[in-house]
Amino acid sequence: MERRFPVETRKPGRGNLWLLRAEGFMCCYFAGDLDFSPEIPFDWQATDFQRSVWETLRTIPPASTLSYGEVAARIGNPRASRAVGAAVGQNPLALIIPCHRVVGSAGELTGYAGGLAVKRFLLEHERKHARGNSVRTLAAAETVSR
Repeated sequence: MERRFPVETRKPGRGNLWLLRAEGFMCCYFAGDLDFSPEIPFDWQATDFQRSVWETLRTIPPASTLSYGEVAARIGNPRASRAVGAAVGQNPLALIIPCHRVVGSAGELTGYAGGLAVKRFLLEHERKHARGNSVRTLAAAETVSR
């Protein structure tokens, strides 16, 4: 963040509570504090299905992953993995709604709007700073995808 947004060019949220909380979340996240929860209120401009997918993504602990099929099962629609993929792809708030924690059925890294290198970086960052709570870790995903 320092390279792209030097301190002298950053201006706090100018009193906008949403922006201040989002900035706090991002600073904590990249500093390695993965437990910080900013309680940012959302104006969900989404379908009920998208909302259920995004709410499920927010329950995936840092350094953990779920497959699209596992997300579909958690929302009560186990045959909807492709629709889950579409909803994940429409996520407007990457990191806050952690779509990078969704992987393919065999644990392989699959599409991410920021690119697979960014997805890998985020999962590795979380693995480095997580407190040992994982469903499926990046190490397992990397083994499968090689």
